[in-house]
Amino acid sequence: MTLGVGGSTAEIELAKLTDMTQGVTAITEQEFRQRIAKAQSIMQSQGIDAVYLNAGTNLYYFTGTRWYASERMVGAILPAQGELEYIAPAFELDTLEGFMVIKGKVNTWQEDESPYALCGEVIAAMGISAGVVGIDESAAFFIFDGLRQAHQQYQYVNAKPVTAGCRTIKSATELSLLQRAKDMTLEVQKAAARILREGITVAEVESFINQAHIAVGAPAGSYFCIVLFGEDSAYPHGVKSPKALELNDTVLIDTGCQVQGYNSDITRTYVFGTPSARQRELWQHEQDAQIAAFNAAQIGTPCADVDKAARVVLEAAGFGPGYDIPGLPHRTGHGVGLDIHEWPYLVLNDHTPLAAGMCFSNEPMLCVPGEFGVRHEDHFYMTDNGPKWFTKPAHSIDDPFGYQA
Repeated sequence: MTLGVGGSTAEIELAKLTDMTQGVTAITEQEFRQRIAKAQSIMQSQGIDAVYLNAGTNLYYFTGTRWYASERMVGAILPAQGELEYIAPAFELDTLEGFMVIKGKVNTWQEDESPYALCGEVIAAMGISAGVVGIDESAAFFIFDGLRQAHQQYQYVNAKPVTAGCRTIKSATELSLLQRAKDMTLEVQKAAARILREGITVAEVESFINQAHIAVGAPAGSYFCIVLFGEDSAYPHGVKSPKALELNDTVLIDTGCQVQGYNSDITRTYVFGTPSARQRELWQHEQDAQIAAFNAAQIGTPCADVDKAARVVLEAAGFGPGYDIPGLPHRTGHGVGLDIHEWPYLVLNDHTPLAAGMCFSNEPMLCVPGEFGVRHEDHFYMTDNGPKWFTKPAHSIDDPFGYQA
């Protein structure tokens, strides 16, 4: 039996887990203000007069205000110079003010009024009667469409150079929050491996992982969870009717949680039982590709080259080429932060140069339909001296969690 896999119960493993969030440092008001200042500097250099930040992670990133996007327009208008102001339904005023970290004037609209007309009026009142307005790239089309119809005097552009221009490079506090989230999920992964038994269902494992994430200090539990057994593991995001666990099945578990809004996302693949020669072969090819991608991630290197490095390894082993399967059918990795997938991406068409503070998943999955799949996923961040793992890769197919390392 693979070391650390099976032999325990959910009750025993949950009892072992403790809150791992002690000492976590939240983002301070000072850091939110520093983010705003950086955004305004980028706006001035890009000729963007104002940016609309929609409810969601961009609004939170710059203002500390947690609010979820819906059909009602809630957001903030950030001018290139001066103080930001909010837009919100009148009946949400008191609630919104309670969530604010960065305070600002709240401009309200009633249910039978146009928030888009109001937004343009606020921008004009800021002294911007015409010019370029950046729209949060995560905003729904109806918001953009409403704004451009209500105020045609503005040129509307994608605000990504501002939002991604700030969020791509993580601060020391952000790196610390990301590290803690990943440490928590790795402990949950270890516990999940120990509860496996013949006949256990995907739903049972997912439920345990959710409870385990709560036990280690993530109040909302799992942010997401993918559990796959046997041939199902060849499909990156699962199948409609997942099978129960059988002896010698490949096991793939991909899950994560959030700490102060920052995401973990770790995948482990191993065998419940005794690995076959084929399982050993593919497991090692996948890890070789993951390590090659990590080694290729150097300061100034284009993101695309990291993806290429993983593909070279897998294609040399007879997989692919390109996105063909058996092989690697998707990008090697994604940025991570307040969004579990964010810029930049380790993919062939992203030529963003790697810089210190960038954070990525590294997961060049090997998919072999009809057999099984292997995904090793760990995250790394860039330092001035190159990449550094948040969590180290799996140790071996016989001892995936490194108990005898």
